[in-house]
Amino acid sequence: MTAGQKKVERVQTGVRIEKRILKVLKAIAARHEMTLGDLIEGIVLHSFEGKSPFEPETLAFIDKMRTAFGLELTAADSHKLSED
Repeated sequence: MTAGQKKVERVQTGVRIEKRILKVLKAIAARHEMTLGDLIEGIVLHSFEGKSPFEPETLAFIDKMRTAFGLELTAADSHKLSED
């Protein structure tokens, strides 16, 4: 462990997530050479503090990935999703 790093305990979890959202998240993680878990932790920690987790360049990449994977869902849809 290097200076400034904090020790954490991680657990394995089975989370269900919409498949196009997952594809976009995996693309973001790959672009930043990080694991999907690390990306999600970062998004959540930023969100807990009311901060945006992404720089403008990454937001532009996300827009491209949303289009590429056909992800039309928005934050307004977040509590209205259902499965067939």
